[in-house]
Amino acid sequence: MEYAVYVLKSLSYPKHYVGYTSNLISRFKSHNALGKKGYTIRYRPWVVIHVEFYNSKNEAMSREKFLKSGKGRKWMKNNIHDY
Repeated sequence: MEYAVYVLKSLSYPKHYVGYTSNLISRFKSHNALGKKGYTIRYRPWVVIHVEFYNSKNEAMSREKFLKSGKGRKWMKNNIHDY
């Protein structure tokens, strides 16, 4: 199974969201329309600005954790065009 680590950007607020999933399309729909609770419903609509794919869940979880860290946010600022 393949896992995606993704970065979302809110079109309405200066907010970003980092997550991982095994089904990117379904997860994106959840963030934008289907979800009824959680952080992302307050800042809709979202657009995907970065995606990375990994072969294992552990790799994806590790990368997500890094991107949520201070060094990871700095990396995103320097490497993701629309961050």
